[in-house]
Amino acid sequence: MSPQRIAIPFTKASACGNDFLIIDGALAPPDISRFTQRICNRHTGVGADGVEWLFPTSDADIEARLINADGSEAEISGNGTRCVAAYLCDDNKDSIAVKTGAGIKTCTLTARKGNAFEFEIAMGVPEFIAELTIPTSFGEVHGAAVSMGNPHFVVFVSELWPDWQSRAAEIQRNSYFKHGVNVELLVIKDRRNIKASFFERGVGETQSSGTGSSAAAVAAITSGYADSPVSIHAPGGTQSVRFENEVFLRGSADLIFRGEFFV
Repeated sequence: MSPQRIAIPFTKASACGNDFLIIDGALAPPDISRFTQRICNRHTGVGADGVEWLFPTSDADIEARLINADGSEAEISGNGTRCVAAYLCDDNKDSIAVKTGAGIKTCTLTARKGNAFEFEIAMGVPEFIAELTIPTSFGEVHGAAVSMGNPHFVVFVSELWPDWQSRAAEIQRNSYFKHGVNVELLVIKDRRNIKASFFERGVGETQSSGTGSSAAAVAAITSGYADSPVSIHAPGGTQSVRFENEVFLRGSADLIFRGEFFV
């Protein structure tokens, strides 16, 4: 007789190519960080940018605790929060409140076709921290530090650097950013369209980013390069951001499949 297998069920979802696994927090092993690393591994696991671990809460529909692919914990992912909303969405509910490490975020359903959803999230009031010039091995880099409940450094470039990932990683390690930072490189196409590349804490290069798109829009609008609403175009898809003191982020979220991961 074969030994009984222990398996943890999960749902995989994607928001503009930013992929997440959604798992009931009651099933979390004692070492939640190590398990998240295992299941997010793209060769020996399911593969994802992170896991949204779900827990019951009295002041929202759900609490989502985000653990990145490297096992570190993040305050919030805008794309991950939309994936959680898609997971919870049913025919009788078109507004879902998700408690995150950056506060409660309300996701309003704007479109649905089968397992493909679109939500607008009230992301809250951003904090424009400072314009910074930081030294690097490839010269000084000027950018804007913005908080969306998590830290961002937004850099405007005329064209994407050929070796941008290694440069973004160096920026990320700069001693100014005590808790690390998400790096956004922006190419302004016109006042309503921005091309963005994202390099995130705990993951590296990502196909998209919800909080990154929000920070990008805030920096571009505040700096006079763009008008609200602005479309943020990334390899994984396009998100729209309205900035009216508070940030409103609109984008897709798709439920892909369910499965079990053997422990």
